[in-house]
Amino acid sequence: MSTDTAPVPSSSTDLLFRPRQLRELVCGVPWLNDLDEAQLDALLKDSEVRTLKPREWLFRQDAPAKWLYVVISGAVRLVRSAGDGRLATIRCVERGGTLGELSMVSSAGVYLYSAEALRRTHVLTIRAAHCREIMDRQPACRAEFMSRLALELTERLEDMALLTQADAMARLVSYILRQLPAGRAREPRVVRLTIPKRWLAAQLAMTPETLSRLLARLREEGVINIDRQRLIVLDEQKLRDTMLSDD
Repeated sequence: MSTDTAPVPSSSTDLLFRPRQLRELVCGVPWLNDLDEAQLDALLKDSEVRTLKPREWLFRQDAPAKWLYVVISGAVRLVRSAGDGRLATIRCVERGGTLGELSMVSSAGVYLYSAEALRRTHVLTIRAAHCREIMDRQPACRAEFMSRLALELTERLEDMALLTQADAMARLVSYILRQLPAGRAREPRVVRLTIPKRWLAAQLAMTPETLSRLLARLREEGVINIDRQRLIVLDEQKLRDTMLSDD
């Protein structure tokens, strides 16, 4: 592990590092949200905050997986190296997202992908051994953990199906639909586009120019609107129809 120590919070980030906020962050992890006060205290006492510079690697694929991470602020890109050395972007993780969970079920005990900070990022570092102890003691925690892994696997299988069978518009529309908040609200629904366009394009296996062109097409057709980092879905059904018509 890096020898970096927890940063001294500045006025703009102070709230993120307060014990109460860190506790809420941990409780937001589905398989850790049933911990009682004493267990939360023990977990946080055994953890620390780490600061990453833009483009700094948090960990590398195949390195020993001794730590799990929860993103406090910023964004992290997950990439996997293919046999020919090329890097494929899996997805990007922002506040509240976890990193390194798949290593918990890896018999080799290594990270199955690499993680790179896209901008200045803070993560909460948790010992993987501590998490394993929690799951050993709490069957409900272990069951939720496995459920989350199953969901992760399902999403990655969907990604693979899109990348191998669908065109660029279908990949983009599928991504937007999967980012929408749960439920079917009547008012326009919003997706935050907080990661750099080039990394979103890489995640969707297209060039940034193609991504811009497709977003412009959806906007011209009255399906979406874009206001800085907010993508507003104006007509969800028409958005779904766009994906089907492009098959």
